Amino acid sequence: MAKRKNIIFYFSDQQRWDTVNETVTPNLMQLAKEGTLFENNFTCQPVCGPARACLQTGVYATQCGCYWNGIPLPESITPLAHYFNEAGYDTAYVGKWHLASDRLPGIGTHCEATPVPKEKQGEYRYWRAADVLEFTSHGYDGYIFDGDGNKLDFTGYRADCINDFALEYLESGREADKPFFLFISQLEPHHQNDHHHYEGYKETVNQYKDYPLPPDLTFLKGDYKEMYPDYISAINRLDYNVGRLVQKLKDLGIYDDTVIIYSSDHGSHFKTRNLEYKRSCHDSATHTPLIIKGGGFDGGKAENRLTSLIDLPPTFLSLAGIPIPPSYMGKDLCQMQQTTQPLHDCVFMQISESQCGRAIRTDRFKYAVRTLAPTGYLKYNAGVYFEDYLYDLEKDPIERCNLIRDPRYSHVRQEMKYLLLREMKNAGEAAPVILPALKVRKK
Repeated sequence: MAKRKNIIFYFSDQQRWDTVNETVTPNLMQLAKEGTLFENNFTCQPVCGPARACLQTGVYATQCGCYWNGIPLPESITPLAHYFNEAGYDTAYVGKWHLASDRLPGIGTHCEATPVPKEKQGEYRYWRAADVLEFTSHGYDGYIFDGDGNKLDFTGYRADCINDFALEYLESGREADKPFFLFISQLEPHHQNDHHHYEGYKETVNQYKDYPLPPDLTFLKGDYKEMYPDYISAINRLDYNVGRLVQKLKDLGIYDDTVIIYSSDHGSHFKTRNLEYKRSCHDSATHTPLIIKGGGFDGGKAENRLTSLIDLPPTFLSLAGIPIPPSYMGKDLCQMQQTTQPLHDCVFMQISESQCGRAIRTDRFKYAVRTLAPTGYLKYNAGVYFEDYLYDLEKDPIERCNLIRDPRYSHVRQEMKYLLLREMKNAGEAAPVILPALKVRKK
């Protein structure tokens, strides 16, 4: 019987796809040279908690019920770690969880900054985490908890310290006779909520003060000029810690036996598309990095086919040789090793929080709809949506010109509407009525 691979998922928060390059992330680029860089990877939920719910359940956020920040994982759904535990893997979770607390006052569990109860830890055996890490720490200094609720203070840059907890697990926390599944959930480069600012690594922020701004930001108003140096500095420090992780695996003699996957929950549009950094289906908030090293993803390949965050749970299980539950909504990316055909003709995105909206993206077009309701907090879906925007990404990759009422694209609109309705039905949503846009969105 072939030796089973260790699986490490290194997960950043709010990282755009275009930040992975030789200048900012040399260690990630080295992983890409040894593995596969997925150039068209997208989140299915541009919001922290819902995206994490998709990873831990294998289904869309509206299916598991965690469709906005502040809804805990339901007990009725078997979590990802359960399947690894049943298959004889050691399981570990380090960092930000964001799937245990109820945000509604007086209801359920409130543990944003206190220990996550054992029964809400997703069945991970080893636990070094906080439910809402941005509430227990800043860019420098903070605390998390072990699986028994003991407080663990840390001093230093947060990304370094979270990485240290992961290295501690590799050195002495795991059961050495078992393969392991290690989920490392960093908070960087996410902005610090109470400071309303990105917090980079102090020693390198200044070197990125003239770093080129992405073209999809600069034609719009936002805070990117102020925030981007800190943002890029934080990502560079994440990359430094990826390098430390790789070196530890080599020192322990297990690098070649370990598959490393790197991705992020969503990107950042720096308040250009709305008044915050995410919660938009534009590429700036949904296009995310994805690198897989090992498990057949070798040779430095650049993969252009569409992939989604919802594809990662079945891929994790497949890499470990564990059967994929029939309920899982994503595709096993390992199938891409046997065919040149696309796994998806489009990727599907949902927002059911600050707005109630849906979108799809093909290789060429982006199409989005939303309700007239000011938010999606009270109800995750609707019977009527209005068309919001349509972009021709071949001609307009920075999503500047909204074509939703352009008669030259009426046939495209109809085709995209059909695909969206198909994807909504696939996700268990009742087929809504989609009406023409009432006005043309300007951003």
